[in-house]
Amino acid sequence: MKLYEKIKNGVYIIAEMSANHAGKIENAFRIIEEAAKAGADCVKIQTYTADTLTINCTDEPYMIKGGLWDGYNYYKLYQEAYTPWEWQKALKEKCEEVGVDFLSTPFDKSAVDFLENLGVEFYKIASFELVDIPLIEYVASKGKPIVMSCGMGSIEEIEEALAACKRQHNENVILLKCCSQYPAQFEDMNVSVIPDMQKRFKKPIGLSDHSFGSLAPVVAVSMGAKVIEKHVCLSRYIENPDSGFSMEMSEFAQMVQNVRNAVTLMGKPTYELTEHEKNGLAVRRSLVAVQPIAQGEAFTEENVRSIRPAIGIKPKYYNALLQKNAKKSYRFGEPIQMEELL
Repeated sequence: MKLYEKIKNGVYIIAEMSANHAGKIENAFRIIEEAAKAGADCVKIQTYTADTLTINCTDEPYMIKGGLWDGYNYYKLYQEAYTPWEWQKALKEKCEEVGVDFLSTPFDKSAVDFLENLGVEFYKIASFELVDIPLIEYVASKGKPIVMSCGMGSIEEIEEALAACKRQHNENVILLKCCSQYPAQFEDMNVSVIPDMQKRFKKPIGLSDHSFGSLAPVVAVSMGAKVIEKHVCLSRYIENPDSGFSMEMSEFAQMVQNVRNAVTLMGKPTYELTEHEKNGLAVRRSLVAVQPIAQGEAFTEENVRSIRPAIGIKPKYYNALLQKNAKKSYRFGEPIQMEELL
């Protein structure tokens, strides 16, 4: 598992398949292959059925109003979106074949048991399940790392979820900042909370991103995010419940590169010069004779200037030098020596 190796010195990137297989295992295999080529560290699916998530009821509270899924009841949405359990062993094997980690989000105990039998190495908790303390305790009891999305979560709810893990002697948790909006709008993202989450909860923090483009992941990484999760698809023209806010693979590959570049350019907090910067020292200014100067002659604004390159003493000595007489003669263009100030 690459998770902790990556977050130690970089960023771990999760490609979320969700419903983008559109009911075809061939699409699921291609998503895994293309995500690996794009540079993902992990491909994530979800393990549930409509019956484990809800009931088939069309009363008003069970109907979705507005957004991508307007007019669906929850049961029908999850029927269309789920990943058949009989595929999941093969999907895990495909991940292993192409060199990415396999991750899934379980939504009830039966899903956890199923994933345990598959031999998963870690778990994901979805934002909407952040308040399902019995589920979180059961997942935590397996003793494996947990990546937990915190969309809609208050401080108290996040603390309760972490306490549930702690009760099971499992504090190996990574929290993801998340805006549970599909697609998420920039003005609702508030990624500046990431440093506060690190300080408050003392856990690695990442971003589960439902916005368009690469900007939010790049900004989140600059704020300290160690994990990026993004929905991916082969094409937004392959209709399914998640295609409307998912990244096509070419966009995802660019996002991966942008995130990796952001990590590189952030570097580390240091004032040490890089080797490339050291080459630039020669182009700094220094004090140079711009007229011939005789031994014993006074240094003046006319015969000494601060110019490039850095062949003489530093410009900070200019005023002190103007109060001195030359201890030696200087020709035009000759650097002033430090001995003049001694």
